[in-house]
Amino acid sequence: MSENKKAEKIVAVKGMNDILPADAHLWELFQNTAQSVVQSYGFQQIRTPILENTGLFARAIGAVTDIVEKEMYSFTDSMNGDLLTLRPEGTAGVVRAVIEHNLVYEGPKRLWYTGPMFRHERPQRGRYRQFYQFGCEAVGFNGPDIDAELIMLCRRLWDDLGLQNIRLELNSIGDAEERARHRVDLIAYLESHEALLDAEAKRRLHSNPLRILDTKNPAMQEMVNNAPKLLDYLGEESLAHFNGVRKILDHNNIPYTINTRLVRGLDYYNRTVFEWVTDQLGSQGTVCAGGRYDPLIASFGGKPTPAVGFAMGIERLLELMKEEGEPEQPNQCDVYLVHQGEAAQLQAFVLGERIRDAGLDVIMHASTAASAGSFKSQMKKADGSGAAFAVIIGEDEVANHTASVKAMRAAEGEQQQSNVPFDEVVDFLVDQITSDGGHYHVHDENCNH
Repeated sequence: MSENKKAEKIVAVKGMNDILPADAHLWELFQNTAQSVVQSYGFQQIRTPILENTGLFARAIGAVTDIVEKEMYSFTDSMNGDLLTLRPEGTAGVVRAVIEHNLVYEGPKRLWYTGPMFRHERPQRGRYRQFYQFGCEAVGFNGPDIDAELIMLCRRLWDDLGLQNIRLELNSIGDAEERARHRVDLIAYLESHEALLDAEAKRRLHSNPLRILDTKNPAMQEMVNNAPKLLDYLGEESLAHFNGVRKILDHNNIPYTINTRLVRGLDYYNRTVFEWVTDQLGSQGTVCAGGRYDPLIASFGGKPTPAVGFAMGIERLLELMKEEGEPEQPNQCDVYLVHQGEAAQLQAFVLGERIRDAGLDVIMHASTAASAGSFKSQMKKADGSGAAFAVIIGEDEVANHTASVKAMRAAEGEQQQSNVPFDEVVDFLVDQITSDGGHYHVHDENCNH
């Protein structure tokens, strides 16, 4: 390569976004809140590989869905010829693990998962080709109570995250026999209005006509609104299940709208389906989708086992959190270590480890290519870190075996700086940070505790 030729800049793959430190606190807030909520309902974490056999998703999701036909990242393993796919959703992998490890042998399980998923679709606000989901699966429960519990769990999560503009849409798509009867009448109805169908609807007419009801094409809205409604085809058991879910939601004052056009694009769903939607993210307003999938485990070769679950897109929920007012970014540390000179640096390392042993977060100033940093520039960084205290060590402090401890957030009139013997710095900091409910101040100059 010529010395004058600039190296080509490498950028991320389209749709694969970076999560930068400025957003890390939002991700941590969501993750910690969601984990706390699901654990309060008795859910346990399960982790599955991001890579599975392609046949898993083709069987679970359905061969005539957009995901399988156009969106999956699939490839042949050059080492052994296996057909593999980066997971486009989480449920199939969880169900595979439930069967493979016989997890419901001792009884039903409440499971939760989180992690990256992969779909080759057009990137847009809050939607990426590598995106993150958080989801729950309740396996082995067949009553309407667990369906309602999952919906109420979501509502609690929205409340804890401070999200107000999310509404619940609810429907039942019945069982296979009921959908089959509805399918015959639906296809006949759509064929009678074939002139109004767009190209996508015509393609789906005989392969997946239920998905046509979910069209966003304005020219088709009135026609699909008048299509046969699946709710009218429900048998006694399916209707009782749906009414059971509604009764629990009504009793707990959970508002919802029955959306008869709400369907699932995945073949394994039955009975209850629900979505949490918002108007704040444009036309793609669904932030959480779920429902019951009783037939799936048996179709994988397991014993017939009822199940219900949901998944939510984390990026889209973070967008909503920002819309509601981004929470204050937490401080980077409790203590910032300022030092100058080789002997001071060595002592700063010792003190830093002692302070961390006490459970406090410490950032120690490190030199850059430009300079080691003056005391003034280091104190500016200490202030920017949000630290409660700066521990300052220079030549005088090394000679006197003391550190200068400055309270960075002291109120006016309070003592701001004291000299503390090296051996007493940790006790001093812990005492100050834990006293007065976290209001930091220095009691006296000698600091003898």
